Amino acid sequence: MLRIADTRTGHLVEIPAAPRRLLRSCVHLPALGAGADDGTGIGPLHLRVPLIGDVLARTAELNGLQVVTVLTTPELTPDRARALDRVMAVLGIHPPAVIGPHRPEAALGGPADVHVTADGTDPDDTGGGALIEVGQVTTAPPAKDVPAPGIPDPSDTADPLAVRLLLLGRPYGTPVTVTGAALAGARRTLRDWRRSVADWAQEPSRPIPADLLRQSHTALAEDLDVTAVLTLLADVAERPDVPPGAKFETFAHLDRVLGLDLARDVGHQRPTSV
Repeated sequence: MLRIADTRTGHLVEIPAAPRRLLRSCVHLPALGAGADDGTGIGPLHLRVPLIGDVLARTAELNGLQVVTVLTTPELTPDRARALDRVMAVLGIHPPAVIGPHRPEAALGGPADVHVTADGTDPDDTGGGALIEVGQVTTAPPAKDVPAPGIPDPSDTADPLAVRLLLLGRPYGTPVTVTGAALAGARRTLRDWRRSVADWAQEPSRPIPADLLRQSHTALAEDLDVTAVLTLLADVAERPDVPPGAKFETFAHLDRVLGLDLARDVGHQRPTSV
C-alpha cells in the first residue's frame, strides 16, 4: 500500500485506490522564470518538482505498481525544452510518458490519481486526484571561496547527483536552501557511500536484515519519507553488526528509489597493497 498526505485535506490517502494496480501521476512544472543564472529560466524548484514525481514513481514500482507519469509544462521554446530534457537526464529523473502543455488525461488513460505541484499552486488548476505540494527552493549567495550553487550542468565534471541528494535530504514539503557548502557536503557523502558500496561488493552477499527492509519500505510507503531512508543508510554504513554483504544489498536495493548511482564504483576499486 502506498499512501501520501493529500495537501487538500492533510490526510493520508491510498494511491491508487485498491484494487487498481496502475498509478496515474501528473507532475506540473512551475512557470519558468527569466531570472535563472543560465538564461534558460530553469531553476532549482523546476528540478525538485519532477524529482519528487520521479521518487513517487520509483516508490510505486518498488511496491509492485505500474506507473504512468505525465509532465505538464508551460509553453516552452525548443531551446528551453532541450535544456529541461538535459537537466532532468543528468539528475536521473526517468523520462515522463508525455511532456507538454496540454491536459494529461489522454496520455494517462484516465484521471490522475495524484498531482505533484510546487507549493502555492492553485489546487483548482490540478483537477481531481490527491495533491502533493513540493516546498520552495532558494539559493543562498556564495560564501568566500565556495562556488555559487545552481542547476546541474551536463558538461560539468562535478557530480550532478549531489543536487539530487541535496534536494532529497529534506521532506518534500519543506523549503530547501541550496548553498555551495551544502552541495560540497552532498558530493562528499556520495563519494564516501560509493567507495563503501564498492568495498562491500567484494564481500559475500548477505540478505537485507528484515528490520531494515521493513523500516525503509514503511518510510517510503507512508508519504515518501526519503529523509528517513537517507538517515537509515547513514546509520547502516556505521553499524558493525550488519555484515558488509548485507550493507551492499541494502544500499543497492534502496538506490532503486534514491537514484544516486551508489554502485557506480563497483569493480573500479584500487587494488589493495599486500
